[in-house]
Amino acid sequence: MSTAEVLDLDESKLSGDNGDLYLFQWLTSTEATINSLPVDTLKSCQSTVESVMVKAITGVSPFPSPGRPIRNSVARCLINIYSRGETKTRFDVMQSFIKTASDPKASTDIVRVACLYCIAEIMAEFGSQIMSLMNEIANLGLRILKSSSNAVILRYHALRALSKSLSSAGRAVTEPIAKDILKQTRNALSDKALPIQRAAADALVIQYSEAESVKTLADVQAIVNTCVKALETADDPSRRAISRLVAQVLSLTQVAKVAPVVDTSKKSKDEGDDQEEGVTQAGAEPSKPMLTITEMLSILSTTFNNPTASRKVRTGIFDFYITLLTQLGPSFVEPNYAVIVQHLMSEIVSPYRNSSTAYEVLFVRKLVGILLRDLIGDRMLSEQGQIGAIRELSSSYLKKWPSLMPGKSPPSHLILVVALKEVSGLLQQLGNAPPPVQEALEDPLIQLLSHPNTATQAAAAWCLRCFCFSTPLRLPKAVISVIELLQRDITSMETPSAPPEVGRRAIGHAYGLAALFAVIPERPLYVSYDMSIKVLDMATQLLKRAGEHDLAVAGVEVEVAWTCISSLMALGPNFVRSHLPQLLVLWRNALPKPLSKDTNAAGRSIGEWTFLLQVREAALGAILSFLRHNSPTLVTLDVARRLASLLSNALAFSSAFVLQQNEDLQDITGVNPLNPGVGPSLAVRDAMLKRRIYQCFVALGFSSITESLQSTLIQSVIGLFASPEGYVGSGIQAAIATSSGSISSIWNVSDGYAYGLSSLGIQGSTIENDHGDGVSDEKKEKLNRDILETLIDSLAITPIVGSCEHDMIVLCRSRSQPLTQSWPEPPPPSTGVVDAAIELFSLLLPLQDAPTVARNIAQLTQHIRSPKLDRNIGRKSAATYNSTMALMLMLKNGVQTRLSKDVISSSQVTNALTEILKDGLFDGDSELRAVASEALGGLANFAGTTFLSSQVKFLVDQVLTNRDPHGRAGCASAFGSIYKQVGGLAAGPLLKTTINVLMSLGNDPHPVVHYYALSALGDVINAASLSFAPFISNTIGMLFRLYMMETHEPEGGSIFNVNVSGSLPTYHVVCQIIDAVIAVLGPELRESAKTRKLLLDLVTEFSKEEDEGIRVEAIKCMQHFLMFGAEFIDIPELVKGFRKYLSSSRRPLKTASVNALYQLVQRDSFMMSKVGGDSLVEDLFGMLDDDPTIEGVRNIISSWLQQTVVHNPSAWIDLCQRIMARTTASQQATDAASKNAGFQDDEAESLNVGLGGASTSSRGNLTSRWRTQLFALQCLHQICVLVGQSGRREHLDLVLARNQKIPLSGLLVSRVPDLIRMAFTASAAYVTEIRLEGLVVLRDVIEIFANSPDPEYEDALLLEQHQAPITAALTPAFSSDSTPEILASAIQACAIFVGCGVVKDVGRMGRILKLLTSALEQSKESGQLSIGDVGELSPNASVMLRVSTLTAWADLQVASRHQSYLQEVLQPYRAILATLWVATLRDYASVRADSEVLQDSSSMALNASYSGMGREILLPYYESSWWKILKAIGTAMDTNDQFVVAAMDGREGSDKSITTKALRDDPTVYFHVLFGLAYEALVSYADVAPSAPRNDIVLSSLEALKSLVKPEYAGKAIFEPVVFDEFRSLAFRMAVVETPLVQIELVNVVSSLAISQSTRFEVELADSSGFPPDLPLTHCLRICAYVLRQGIPKRGVSRDIATPAERVSLLLTAFRALAAIGQTFGPSRNEDVRAIAISLYSELLKDETSGADLCGPTLPALKSILDVTTPLEGDAVEKYGKLIHGLLSSCLQNIEEMRGREGPSAAMKIKNNLLVTVLILTSTPEKVQLSQAAVDQCCYLISLKLEEVNEISLTAAHCAKTIILAASSGVPILRYCIKLLMPGMISYIGNVASLGDEDPNREVHNHGVEEIMKSFAAFFNTVPEEHRVRLLGVLLPVSVLLLDPSRSPPSPGHMRVLSHLLAFATSSPASFKEATAKLDTAVRETLEVSLRQALGSRANATPQMPTKPQISLRTF
Repeated sequence: MSTAEVLDLDESKLSGDNGDLYLFQWLTSTEATINSLPVDTLKSCQSTVESVMVKAITGVSPFPSPGRPIRNSVARCLINIYSRGETKTRFDVMQSFIKTASDPKASTDIVRVACLYCIAEIMAEFGSQIMSLMNEIANLGLRILKSSSNAVILRYHALRALSKSLSSAGRAVTEPIAKDILKQTRNALSDKALPIQRAAADALVIQYSEAESVKTLADVQAIVNTCVKALETADDPSRRAISRLVAQVLSLTQVAKVAPVVDTSKKSKDEGDDQEEGVTQAGAEPSKPMLTITEMLSILSTTFNNPTASRKVRTGIFDFYITLLTQLGPSFVEPNYAVIVQHLMSEIVSPYRNSSTAYEVLFVRKLVGILLRDLIGDRMLSEQGQIGAIRELSSSYLKKWPSLMPGKSPPSHLILVVALKEVSGLLQQLGNAPPPVQEALEDPLIQLLSHPNTATQAAAAWCLRCFCFSTPLRLPKAVISVIELLQRDITSMETPSAPPEVGRRAIGHAYGLAALFAVIPERPLYVSYDMSIKVLDMATQLLKRAGEHDLAVAGVEVEVAWTCISSLMALGPNFVRSHLPQLLVLWRNALPKPLSKDTNAAGRSIGEWTFLLQVREAALGAILSFLRHNSPTLVTLDVARRLASLLSNALAFSSAFVLQQNEDLQDITGVNPLNPGVGPSLAVRDAMLKRRIYQCFVALGFSSITESLQSTLIQSVIGLFASPEGYVGSGIQAAIATSSGSISSIWNVSDGYAYGLSSLGIQGSTIENDHGDGVSDEKKEKLNRDILETLIDSLAITPIVGSCEHDMIVLCRSRSQPLTQSWPEPPPPSTGVVDAAIELFSLLLPLQDAPTVARNIAQLTQHIRSPKLDRNIGRKSAATYNSTMALMLMLKNGVQTRLSKDVISSSQVTNALTEILKDGLFDGDSELRAVASEALGGLANFAGTTFLSSQVKFLVDQVLTNRDPHGRAGCASAFGSIYKQVGGLAAGPLLKTTINVLMSLGNDPHPVVHYYALSALGDVINAASLSFAPFISNTIGMLFRLYMMETHEPEGGSIFNVNVSGSLPTYHVVCQIIDAVIAVLGPELRESAKTRKLLLDLVTEFSKEEDEGIRVEAIKCMQHFLMFGAEFIDIPELVKGFRKYLSSSRRPLKTASVNALYQLVQRDSFMMSKVGGDSLVEDLFGMLDDDPTIEGVRNIISSWLQQTVVHNPSAWIDLCQRIMARTTASQQATDAASKNAGFQDDEAESLNVGLGGASTSSRGNLTSRWRTQLFALQCLHQICVLVGQSGRREHLDLVLARNQKIPLSGLLVSRVPDLIRMAFTASAAYVTEIRLEGLVVLRDVIEIFANSPDPEYEDALLLEQHQAPITAALTPAFSSDSTPEILASAIQACAIFVGCGVVKDVGRMGRILKLLTSALEQSKESGQLSIGDVGELSPNASVMLRVSTLTAWADLQVASRHQSYLQEVLQPYRAILATLWVATLRDYASVRADSEVLQDSSSMALNASYSGMGREILLPYYESSWWKILKAIGTAMDTNDQFVVAAMDGREGSDKSITTKALRDDPTVYFHVLFGLAYEALVSYADVAPSAPRNDIVLSSLEALKSLVKPEYAGKAIFEPVVFDEFRSLAFRMAVVETPLVQIELVNVVSSLAISQSTRFEVELADSSGFPPDLPLTHCLRICAYVLRQGIPKRGVSRDIATPAERVSLLLTAFRALAAIGQTFGPSRNEDVRAIAISLYSELLKDETSGADLCGPTLPALKSILDVTTPLEGDAVEKYGKLIHGLLSSCLQNIEEMRGREGPSAAMKIKNNLLVTVLILTSTPEKVQLSQAAVDQCCYLISLKLEEVNEISLTAAHCAKTIILAASSGVPILRYCIKLLMPGMISYIGNVASLGDEDPNREVHNHGVEEIMKSFAAFFNTVPEEHRVRLLGVLLPVSVLLLDPSRSPPSPGHMRVLSHLLAFATSSPASFKEATAKLDTAVRETLEVSLRQALGSRANATPQMPTKPQISLRTF
């Protein structure tokens, strides 16, 4: 299409129905054209285009109304025109826009808005060039803004135009106008319309863009106060805008400027402020900031602490904090971290206003946590800053408790909890704490466990857990310290003089111990499990002694004991199993069946009731921990019944307690007298007990619960969460609040209880979800907002805030449990019990019958409609929400069982449910509507089509009649939920109705209605999928019309609508619908150009919106578009936009761009390399380092690397090297702490010098996060693996690369020094993960380049010169700060280097071998290891390292079969290795058998104190290593290693003392152990799909069995009936299902068994005839024959058997094994075995189905079968003869069957059968007579096949030659064959001689002739001298036919024949002369000429003396 056609607008199309759509698409095309047109062409058509643009904006007829997309496109087009074309008309166009916008009578509001928008955009771009318009625009904007009668959207755009103009042309504004602008914009901050507030804030940000614009502190405070007032009514976007303004103004106070002469504020500064400000007192600096940091922040804290400030305002103020610190940036925050924290602690956390109630404390703690953790910690602190932050928090707060100096008060518990919470987050973020951090934290954390405040104890315990998880080396010391402190507290508590705080201290230490034990399963190698037994014993004793003490002491003892037991449950089934009976007794004692006296209030004090509740709650906590960590393994039916009985007892006690309260117990809010000031009240205690009961029932399940108990439970939970009586607050206060109307929403209540509201969200998780916010993931995704903003927004409407101290059992939960939070925040007990009740109800009710379900739902309805709730509106809201949530969860859980579906779908249940859910649909609470609609969808999924239709009809009627926007929105949500859950198939008939209703509601001007309607439409489209295709066209048209509508704009509509729409972004949902439409279209997107263009134009337009949330959705649409129509998108431009977003400060845009780039990289990484280049990858690495929390960056780099690394690995290594060249913050801190300690390793020093690297001290200040370095190392590992597997040898061989002239710089082998250097850098790091990955890279280098030659030195390997650097890289792994995992990996790396063959001289292996041998020497000793400089390791770590060490030596043993030098390495240690290998396998067998302890406590491989938990930990290490050790033992057995024999027998000794019986009957001591392991592996892996690890294990097991079955190991044990039968069955099974490689080893095992054990059965064989059926040798024979039968292809049977080479190898092995087994039966039966073998081979000769040649390569096996090893006597001769004749006849018949057939299969069959016939003829002994007819036929066929023109003729020639050569032995039959073959051979020569050189088969025949001539020569040499003349008389004429002396140079065939003729002449000159004389003259002349030529050329040739090889010495 030409430019004129594109730019030509057909105005006739504008007046139609789709005129606006036509104009929009024309504008998008025009915009693209303007950008691509040459400048001259653009200028020529500029005026035309410009006039059209003006008409489009001013709405001149027939142009449609300039809606949002029209005005946006026009503005961009005009900007592009004026950027590239003429600018002289720009002023006139602006004047016309100003004129139109100024005239309210002549223009509609939408036209004026369009003009103002264009003015704003053009001024923003070119304002500095048209400043003369500035005052006019300012007056216009102010005039429109001041008039409140103007539409909101018009005033908004007037203010926006003013702002944009000020940003570029503000200097042109006169002072009066500037003052007026400032005044009006500040007044606009208080406007009723929120969009005006947003625009005013943006305008003020521009006006306050310079430091001079804020002159006094009063100005700052005035602006902040105005903004704070605006927060009360602000929605989310408005709060963002206001926050930006406050941040801008406050940040200006930190800009240094000249101070005024008198600074009154300075007088009020204290000394500390001066220090924070950092300004010298001497006044040397001419300028300073207006305010210190503390003063600046105090402006915010003062308003935050205002007693009248609402929760919404206070959360908004923290939004100010976040925006302010974000604007100031990391460079400001990190140096001033201490000041900021000090401000938060003193001004926010400590004031009484913020600690007056429990809710206030938690609310403030949450806000401060968001600021410190989610903003500063996650995004602003470098790793160095994180380390400094931990040290600052420790020194300033943690270490100051308790206060040791008189007069100094310690930090309050409020401050300590905040500090501990942040330290926990920083530790988890760091991952590895460097020594300075460890020293700063270890003692304070343990000390803080003794704090009297429960919250502080919980925080300290959690922090200690995080600390020990990140620094596991400190774990054992911490556990021991806390146990000692706890024991000391318990001891002192029993003394009469014990202070009152001892009890709290003991409980705190118990919490700490619980948290530490939860770490042990994740760090099992660091702690001895003896401690767990010790703690359990201590807890048991405490429970036993509790009855001997008063209530105060007993209560502490009980809580301590059960807390410890709860923590031990996290160790899992292997620990708990042996103690379960004891635990059941303890639980039974703690939870007895309540008697009447137990629940009688008379005579019981509050303290006694508290104790009774506490005992039960604590015991139930242990039961819950048991169920969570040990179910279903230990929860058998019997255990479940016992626990159900105990839970029933607890429930009965709780119910009776509530009923029996008398007047003395009415004060349920009283303080616990046991712990004054900190103990929960009785009401809270009761809630805690009920919560535990319900949680335990949920965890236990309901199969073991009686029906009566189930009914009781349901009644209990319904009464708790739904009844009016379930409210435990003051009824009078609730009635007052209801009557006064102070409760606007249940979500705004700030008492932490919210009338008993549940904290469960719509997804069934608590409101405090993974991020601690109250917005569901689905809603968050739709909003596309930064998580920080979401956290703040959700906190403003969160009535319940959780915290760790609310449920201490979270401390016991292991990380394998679903606990993803960095800081667990369970809800308070009063809310937690409601959550547990709802969860129990939702799981239990679906299991009841229909009448019961209906009855309970009716009860729910009765409760929530009770008149009592009319006086307590808050409780009514809570009960309604709780009930609806419970029903929704019940419907979700009911899907799991068919019975539940039948019950719920019954009419009585559905009717009852519908009655409740419909009420929720029309509620004004959006959360309740969402839950109700979700539940209604679930109900529709259960019920039938009748119910579905009736509900849809009801909803349609409601939409038509109900004008309440909330009700219409609820109906829309219900439509979406019903269709989504019922599915497109069942709800298909209702699709049209649903879409029509939702489209209609989507046009509703009310934001609530159209937002939820469009959201539901998106759900429907996704659910309907392809069924939606007929509605696509209408939907796209509707979406465009919505985009054009003023009412759907964020600023459009009435004041009420615009104030609501800010939190309901319509355009987000429109983009999601477009995304769903693209998904429905799929590949059809390519076919419909019209639809595709409109969709792409819409997506492009949305991607250019200012709202980042809309752009995120547009990016997602573009991702979908790329899948189906990438060729229609300008990808380079798209990538350019994504890269711009990568550098954005907005997290959602970053994340969306990363996801899109990942898709592009996966699609075509090479295109991305061209578009983005290395700079994009570097940007991604930098982004990963700056903000590691952004997901997807690693995926992009990994995918890119995988696709491109083979082509340029060096470039990727450069990228990784730049990352590794930096240092981590942990390393810096560690180096600083140990700068003067230790010494520099020599080899490490040589590495630095030799590789040209700088030392650590000179690395500079460049730092990198350790996780970035870890990822760089993982990339290096991928590089090595991918290049190594690519098959491109040039990357591994420099010599080859040089020979092929490949540039060396890009090859992987050229970077070996760099790889080793980076591995060394990693190995010397502090972070454990980096050290481990560095060892992985080092192993990669060794394995991949082990065989690479050194290009400089012949016969040398590349890695020889790198031995010292490799040693240096391995050495740090054995230093004192190493961990067991690092030691194990280093030992494996040492073994790999020793075994790879780089250094074969043992004396030159140096430190690497020494490290390996020292580890082995340590392994010899029993007890705990101490390898290298590492101190004594734990028992589990010792076992793991022993296993690793022995596995490394096992690898060397296996490699020694191919690397002979390893024999010298292994020889000194064979005795100890054999013993330890066998002992390790014995221990593994014991672990597998699950025995409690080892049978032999003297084991050197496993400590006798090994416990059940240890088995679970060590089993993975054994399982990954045992088969390698077994393989090593097998290889040693193969070499008849006597040390292995002794070890198998449990003996030790030297070579001299070891003797072996020739044939033993009893097996060795450990035969059954090894045999059992091998057998179990073969059985267990039989059904596993073949894979490399699986095959390794199977082959290793078979290889070991091959030796194990020999008599020196097995004795007669292998032939025990049960054992042998199992072995035989397994062998037959493997013969059927296994691969050839495995079957080869199986045959070897069977063969070894038969041959080695054959002498045992000589007597039985002698006493019987035939093959005894039960004889083991017979079974071995059958197995081999069966393998052969399975391996031989059969017609019609398709078998997937690997490669032809493997199949051939299997056949060879099996045939040889069959022959060898036959020998064991003796001569009489050997012929029968030979017959079996020949019969099987004959089947192979008949094969035509296999495409591969299986016969030719297996002929050696047939030869061994045919060979007669012992002379044939008697009947054996006849048997052998018949066998041979049968095989020969079969071969001849096979050849005859192929007569007339062609093709590869036929040729192969003929060839193989010919070869076998010749083999028979040449192998048959002379005693055996062959049929003359058969011999004749054989020779005839050979002669016949010589004439065929294919490769068979060559085979026939070979056959003839073979027979003639064999005939030299004088066998008559063979000499007879010569007579038959000679005519055919001579005829063949004659025929070949007659062929021309151009014959296509000449080359084949030349080879055949050569074979024939060799045959003639062989025959000639066997003929006596007297007959040679006659023979030459035949041979010479034939040979002369092949001579052609006239050719020059002579042909190769001519020369070969001459060489044979000369040989004849040389060997018999006389006969040759005589025969030559008798030739015809012509023939003789030809022969003579040829001979003379040959002899002449030899004489003329100059003899060449061979060059003597010389040795060239190289300089090293």
